Amino acid sequence: MSITTQPLPLQHGTWILDPLHCTVEFAARHMAISKVRGRFHEFDATVVVGETLEASSLTARVDMSSVDTDNPDRDAHLRNSDFFHVDRHPEMTFRSTSIVSTGDTTYGVIGDMTINGVTRRERLDVVFHGTETFPGDGSHHAGFEATATINRTDYGIDFNVPLAAGGFVISDRIGIELDIQLVAPQGGTDR
Repeated sequence: MSITTQPLPLQHGTWILDPLHCTVEFAARHMAISKVRGRFHEFDATVVVGETLEASSLTARVDMSSVDTDNPDRDAHLRNSDFFHVDRHPEMTFRSTSIVSTGDTTYGVIGDMTINGVTRRERLDVVFHGTETFPGDGSHHAGFEATATINRTDYGIDFNVPLAAGGFVISDRIGIELDIQLVAPQGGTDR
């Protein structure tokens, strides 16, 4: 049996995001000596769990205007045409094209990421942390952590300032870190 035909250990159906228990964060190296971290406050995702991984999918969107790096001036700069150009491209999206098992609780989610109007194939490395029933309302939740590294210049985001000693102020490679909690379809629990 192909590794891609293994089912996800979750109830079949459409799982939706629990936005109160999720984070979408990124990090970029600054002046080659430290990292600047940021997050997005507005986002959504849906995971459809099928009979196999091949029949499962992920779709996600991020509101680029919700960027927050704890610095209002930097956030305003990120929203303008030097970076995200939110007037023209208000959302970043991701649509999986395949999900593969890479271990007992790890997965590779390959898909089309669109940023700044440019779509490229990217991979999310995902760790499944299990399921639990939320005592407040009895809803069934699943937890995941996902990471990726993308090159911002691949998406036409190439603003930079050269450093006197060589190199540039902002790294091309951007780390993405997601902590995601999904809520099960109503009327069931995991398999």
